[in-house]
Amino acid sequence: MTYRFGIVGPLPSVERILNLTRDLADDVEFVAMVYNHPREIPQILEQYRSTVKGWLFSGPIPLSVASPFLKEHELTAYCKPAGSGLYKALLQMNMDYHIRDHRYSVDIIRSEDLDMHESFAEAGLPIDQVYLNIFEGSDEPETLIQFHMDKWKSGQSVAALTCMHFVYAALQEQEVPVYRLTTSSQDIRQAAKLLIQQARSSYFKDTQIGIHMIEADLLNHRSLTESTSYGLQYAELRIKTVLLQLCEHMDGVLVDKGNGRYQIFSTRGAIERELSRLHHSIQQIALEIEVEVSVGIGYGDTALAAENHALRALQQSKQQESSSHIIIVQDNGVIREAVGQIEEWSYSSRSLDRALLSQLNEANISVKTYKKIEALTQRMNWDGFTTAQLAQHLSMTVRNAQRIMSSLCHIHLAEVEGEELQALRGRPRKIYRLTQVHGSAETSLEQTNHSLD
Repeated sequence: MTYRFGIVGPLPSVERILNLTRDLADDVEFVAMVYNHPREIPQILEQYRSTVKGWLFSGPIPLSVASPFLKEHELTAYCKPAGSGLYKALLQMNMDYHIRDHRYSVDIIRSEDLDMHESFAEAGLPIDQVYLNIFEGSDEPETLIQFHMDKWKSGQSVAALTCMHFVYAALQEQEVPVYRLTTSSQDIRQAAKLLIQQARSSYFKDTQIGIHMIEADLLNHRSLTESTSYGLQYAELRIKTVLLQLCEHMDGVLVDKGNGRYQIFSTRGAIERELSRLHHSIQQIALEIEVEVSVGIGYGDTALAAENHALRALQQSKQQESSSHIIIVQDNGVIREAVGQIEEWSYSSRSLDRALLSQLNEANISVKTYKKIEALTQRMNWDGFTTAQLAQHLSMTVRNAQRIMSSLCHIHLAEVEGEELQALRGRPRKIYRLTQVHGSAETSLEQTNHSLD
């Protein structure tokens, strides 16, 4: 299997990256995708997306421009300019202009601002003597060109230091003394290796076993009230027809367990690619046959692990108030709800935080319940919430939500921050908020170093 990656950047950077990654791995091919102006990046992504496994950006600027147009499953890495690139540029400037005695202009994208300040501090250079322009990835390069030109023409700066090739080339044409922040060869190779690692990890993840457990509530089907059983048999035949069509698209195997229960065996990659089709198929069964359908999906390295996760997911799906609710339990304990829908969200059922586990154990609250509340408040962007809101979204009674929040307040994981008056008569509702945030459900691979083009 050969992994094909697109290198996105200006010509000088792309040529350098190609030379450094040419013999990095036998099963990898890097392809040049050059732009003259950053605004061309979205078009490059759209044109070549189907031909590559992922993207290697020549720096944080092309990555920042591309980010709104990247799809969730796409693999990315970028060349991050480390301190060595800055030190090299500063050394060249110092040899030419003795920069300790002069001021100069510098531009840096906001995502790298902290690294820039740290590098200046480590070099013993006062950054308050620098004309610094911190810009967003969406800003036009022409504004940076004008910034450097104004400082140089007015005599305020003796030279410019830029992280963008487009600005560097434009200032050279105007005969402005300009230096460029670049990335070391080691950092470029490291970024490429990270992308390759992500691709290989993604491949093994895609080949994990995935199992659907599907239950249609045929015990409440209308045919059971009729004098003939043909209606029920026709309903089962229609369910199998829809599920077989789904199986064809995900290269799966359908197993009829009887009484409206079915299993589909496939791979994680195939299931993820067909989630929208699965959602459509389940809705089709629910509407045509007029039954509630519960779906649980489990992933695992073995059939037993995947089946156990699917069973957990199915049990949780059957507890939901809404029909046709799809839940996934992944191999790392992450639970995904409302799968295949816009409002999909996830949370973890595990924690390695011993202090947190001790607190929850004292309050007799499961990690899963706490993580679910935590994930819900983040997804809904709630600064505060009532137990009625919690009960509505988590399919539990208001009384149970009140007990949970009271217990969380007792162990200082939540607090009452206000009250809400009810429209009708009654005591005001308490408004709660969580006092700690323990991170997201999944840990993603960090993106690695590259040049600031």
